[in-house]
Amino acid sequence: MSNIETPVRVRFAPSPTGRMHLGSGRMALYNYLLARKTGGQFILRVEDTDQRRYVPTAEQELYDGMHWLGLQWDEGPDVGGPYGPYRQSERKEIYQQHAKMLIDSGHAYYCFCAPERLERVRQEQMKRKEQPHYDGTCRALDPAEAAARVAAGERHVVRFKTPKEGTTTVVDEIRGAITVQNSSIDDQIILRSDGLGVYHLAAMVDDHLMKITHVFRGSEWLPSFPLHHLIIRAFGWEPPKFYHLSVFLKPSGKGKMSKREAADLMKDGFSIFVKDFEELGYLPEAVVNWIVLMGWSYDDHTEFFTMQDLIEKFSLDRFNPSPAAINFSKLDHFNGLHIRSLSHEDLARRIKPFFLKAGIQADDARLLRIVPLIQHRIGTLDEAVDMAGFFFRDEVTPPVEDLVIQGLSAAQSAQVARRCLEVLKGLPEINVETAEEPMRALVEALGLKPGQVFGLLRSAVTGQRVSPPLFESMAVIGREKVLERIERAIRLLEGM
Repeated sequence: MSNIETPVRVRFAPSPTGRMHLGSGRMALYNYLLARKTGGQFILRVEDTDQRRYVPTAEQELYDGMHWLGLQWDEGPDVGGPYGPYRQSERKEIYQQHAKMLIDSGHAYYCFCAPERLERVRQEQMKRKEQPHYDGTCRALDPAEAAARVAAGERHVVRFKTPKEGTTTVVDEIRGAITVQNSSIDDQIILRSDGLGVYHLAAMVDDHLMKITHVFRGSEWLPSFPLHHLIIRAFGWEPPKFYHLSVFLKPSGKGKMSKREAADLMKDGFSIFVKDFEELGYLPEAVVNWIVLMGWSYDDHTEFFTMQDLIEKFSLDRFNPSPAAINFSKLDHFNGLHIRSLSHEDLARRIKPFFLKAGIQADDARLLRIVPLIQHRIGTLDEAVDMAGFFFRDEVTPPVEDLVIQGLSAAQSAQVARRCLEVLKGLPEINVETAEEPMRALVEALGLKPGQVFGLLRSAVTGQRVSPPLFESMAVIGREKVLERIERAIRLLEGM
């Protein structure tokens, strides 16, 4: 199972009914990895037959999200290919033809039942504590009569005629064989009254015509799996291999994760939507690393993967059907690992937009000098602004209470700052090599602890209590500006 000899054809087939979420990202990723691993094709197919739920901006967000994750497809609506169209709304006639094929072979039938009648029947069944199902009224219609009513323009749908005797066994490649009684499978609608195929028909037809060999989809499709198998077999086709992926649970581990929780997550700085991760300062490499391990593993200890690692190591025998809780702490962990793996030039390029967004004109040369100081201190790209924004400001204004050394008064702290200023003024330049030794000698002479004096200096020079290493930061800020900031801090302390 893990070593596929022949190139596969796989598809990511999202519905443009909302924003691209983590589940879609993972689905696309698994397809992409298998295609690249085997030298096969990765197809993007937009399943937009549910026009009532269609969101105009959703398709572009799918494209943007997949590109951000580093996924490129070989065939799709925007790039074309030999098996198009790749939007289901443009394949209406194909579904109508195949529905007619099933009707002609006795595997489907026209249904003329009005929605009001169906709802009434459903309510009565629920009162009797029955599982709601179609009662088969039109299943018994004479085919000639049904065809005549269709020809006369009567509104109708097409339903699949499920066998009512015996059992159907399907194989999910993750969970194994599943057997159900055919009597438990409803006669589902496969073609709507508007002539568009529903998923049960459209996806099966498209997978066959597009020569799909392996299908990844959510475990919510497991109840419909036997129906889909019957539809495929009714055409006389060989089914692809199906993999029903584990569901995502809420971070608490209780209950399935859904889009409804997204607003609450954003309040805490988290999201389940792929596009948001970029704005929150996460690397696409980290998001890929994170989501690939929610349902798949390489072994029981390897956790850091680049995309190339995943392509080389991906296999079909390491899926886990157990639900996976969305662990944002794990994402932060991976983001830190991937930030630290970047070259200085690459990290500088990636953090620059966050400075610009904050209104800070960060020049490339200084960014390159700053990156080594913050690379091991930030967990997300946006944290670079809070950590290192002071490097680009003309002046900083620390809270005066941060300048007061613990155990000393403001006036005594000002005296300490003056002594620091004298030492630093006597240096031709300020950096680790020139400043650290004389400053430590001053600390000893003052009878204070390094943390007390250097804490005052840190606040004075950076405007914040937490910063990159002090003397390295001073070197980047520059001698004149360092002296100006200490003088300003002295004035603030003397003005208390």
